[in-house]
Amino acid sequence: MNQQVAAARPSAPPAPRAVSPRELAGEFLGSALLASVVIGSGIMAARLSPADVGLQLLQNAFATALGLAVLIVVFQPISGAHFNPVVTLADAATGGRPWRAVAPYALVQSLGCIAGAVLADLMFGEPAVRWSTTDRAIPSNLLAEVVATAGLVLVILVLVRTGRAALAAPAVGAYIGAAYYFTASTSFANPAITIGRMFSDTFAGIAPSSAPAYIAAQLVGGAIGIALAAWLIPAHKSTR
Repeated sequence: MNQQVAAARPSAPPAPRAVSPRELAGEFLGSALLASVVIGSGIMAARLSPADVGLQLLQNAFATALGLAVLIVVFQPISGAHFNPVVTLADAATGGRPWRAVAPYALVQSLGCIAGAVLADLMFGEPAVRWSTTDRAIPSNLLAEVVATAGLVLVILVLVRTGRAALAAPAVGAYIGAAYYFTASTSFANPAITIGRMFSDTFAGIAPSSAPAYIAAQLVGGAIGIALAAWLIPAHKSTR
């Protein structure tokens, strides 16, 4: 009888899986390399084309698009290749990752971007840490960050919810490369990279006084992207 009663009881849900050190290492390394690509290519572009800002932006955007796509391919099987706290929040909000993963992911992503900024500075003979003096927090740029981040989250979630996550690397790389040009802010779209860019007073830098407004705009954009994806691809159609 006791065995029958025990069998009739619903089994307890499995405990949430802890975030593994390997996943955190993947996010740290991927974020560091992404920051190195963004900042390093910006420094190189400024040196190669000192009199042509348009060409500098093209070189920076092209390198970032290619580098980001490669990094997603490499780290997607390890950590999901977020490299972005907003993407991690979106993943948790749509059930792809436990909420307990958000804080540690965001921490290592931010630390990775800081490390990548320092590495880029050192590779080009710049001071390891020099606060950026580029003020960017004007209304048009903040609106652009909302748009850029909403679009990024929308691209990722629609691909995931329609079973095409394998296309994330080329799609995200292409989107960010294009967003360098169609947004006034040149599409930071990432709180961690925003933090990292504060540490380099170079082409891709952002003044610490501008960073909080950028991060707030990115969080707003992320929420909009989540809402749009949920409306366009309802949960019952998700292939997750």
